[in-house]
Amino acid sequence: MNYNNKYFKPVQTSINGETSEETIFYYMQSGSTITANYQGSKILKGHLIGIVDSEGHISMRYQQVNTEGELMTGISESPPEVLSNGKIRLHEEWKWTSGDCSYGISTVEEI
Repeated sequence: MNYNNKYFKPVQTSINGETSEETIFYYMQSGSTITANYQGSKILKGHLIGIVDSEGHISMRYQQVNTEGELMTGISESPPEVLSNGKIRLHEEWKWTSGDCSYGISTVEEI
């Protein structure tokens, strides 16, 4: 599975998350290394880096500055699903490593 030059947006997230449908992620991939830049909603600027396995599962770390001026960090495991239209949906299980260190789930889809 290749994520290079793909855009994603959240379609669902936990209440303790900072993303919304206004947040846009731009993914880049080189080999098994993946990065993304993102912004929108409560996020002024964000960046993630991760490793993609042979089945498209992403293990990632993320950091972002929110509209309150806080630097937030976290980890996520994101297994993919290929939709009937060929687009990718990621089912993210994440945890803040800053702030309240709470857990959450999000679903993002390729746009």
